[in-house]
Amino acid sequence: IAPTQLYRNSVMLARLCVCHLLHNLALKKTAVQSSNGDNIGLAFKAVDGNRDENYQKWSCTLTLQQSDPWWRVDLGRVYTIGAVAITNIAGFENRLNGAEIWIGNSTNFSDPDGQTFYFPCSSVEGRYVTVFLPGSGKVLNLCEVEVYYGYPLPNVALKGEATQSSTLSVATASKAIDGRRNSFYSNGFCSHTAEDETNPWWRVDLQRSFTITAVKVTNRGDCCAERLDGAEIRIGNSLENNGNNNPRCASISHINAGKTYTYRCDGGSMEGRFVNLFLPGQKKTLTLCEVEVYAAPAGRGLSDWI
Repeated sequence: IAPTQLYRNSVMLARLCVCHLLHNLALKKTAVQSSNGDNIGLAFKAVDGNRDENYQKWSCTLTLQQSDPWWRVDLGRVYTIGAVAITNIAGFENRLNGAEIWIGNSTNFSDPDGQTFYFPCSSVEGRYVTVFLPGSGKVLNLCEVEVYYGYPLPNVALKGEATQSSTLSVATASKAIDGRRNSFYSNGFCSHTAEDETNPWWRVDLQRSFTITAVKVTNRGDCCAERLDGAEIRIGNSLENNGNNNPRCASISHINAGKTYTYRCDGGSMEGRFVNLFLPGQKKTLTLCEVEVYAAPAGRGLSDWI
């Protein structure tokens, strides 16, 4: 691969790739954009580590309405990049339609070989990562851009089916695997069991067995963070006792309000089709704003999966 070669990937979804990788290379790095739409949506807001999708929370970028707007982060040196994750702005998801991701060692918008690169696939080298939106009268909004090296593992819970022991109002189990970490229950993106239940639980069926390396749990942010204290993450292939008898991966001592914590099973990984959040005890209420499961299919090497 020539060091000056650029690779391009079309952005087809609001969230391009949600991956569990070693390190976000873009975090706190120098970012610039083609224009500033106001004094709030500056380029560095997309590398501040905050995925909040609400522009009013001051964590998203904004360009003027212009032809071919762009945003770019300088990683500081050349890295082997495995994946890019983009968080779009809530309410204006279509603004990213047709955007492209460019990776290379030059800030020049040229594509000498006309190659297109789709994530995740294999790794490519580059220092600069650019989000480019071709066309006239375009506005570029980005709430977070994350750049990862290593081998990407997907959040397989996104394609699963979720259920729970009971449901309060419209706070169905599926709300915890909708790809949003929005932690305010009133916004409608969190699951919720009936109040004061005995041993409430939530479960995602991954549809097949996976080798699971990490589970990320986002707690409710507007109140009641302590409700999740003592919950257990259980993983396995059995539905005995609704899956709650499967081996325990980890226990949740406490997750601060609105925060996302990562749990890794003892021994590094566990195999299973079902991932349960089980909250033992009487008069318990289980609320989950997002559950992410990072894994590769069981019985296949990681290199086969990526």
